[in-house]
Amino acid sequence: MIREVIVTTVDASGKAHIAPFGLIAAGEEWIIAPFRPSATLANLQEVPYAVANYTDDVRIFAGCLTGRREWPLAPIGTFLVPRLADALAHAELAVERIEEDARRPRFFCRVLRQEQHTPFQGLNRAKAAVLELAVLVSRLDFLPRDKIEREIEYLKIAIDKTAGPEEKEAWGWLVEKVEAHLGDREPAHARGEGS
Repeated sequence: MIREVIVTTVDASGKAHIAPFGLIAAGEEWIIAPFRPSATLANLQEVPYAVANYTDDVRIFAGCLTGRREWPLAPIGTFLVPRLADALAHAELAVERIEEDARRPRFFCRVLRQEQHTPFQGLNRAKAAVLELAVLVSRLDFLPRDKIEREIEYLKIAIDKTAGPEEKEAWGWLVEKVEAHLGDREPAHARGEGS
């Protein structure tokens, strides 16, 4: 199982970094598998702790992929790594062991503590569509144009039918990133034309 979360880490000076991650379930452990090179990888090597932030604010996922990384953080007592201030819940993680890999090492983490902050208000198809587009945006460099356009066309159905202001904003950021990558205007179907 993979759980989509926002991971916070810190470097040796205490500077925080946030990044969207699909945490991999491995029994009682969670695996963080950052690509080389990345700030998350460097941070975990310097300070072997992280926070898994459970949030339904998809703007944070979209924002991290589109250069909008400034989201409010909150300290967690004496734990070295802060959490997202608006997280629904968080889990404090300690790296137990590292499985080295030339491309994507795996940091096996033990959950030290979990805490809930805000009740979960239910599922929303638009939130899921934004998450799927965020994953797609993270893979733009190796996906063919027609696959990207087909996926956007399908995901936009949920945006049109169920999105609130936050989902629309996040969707817009991601579509802009796709448009810049493709080097032209966004596809007509992503703007709601032609279908």
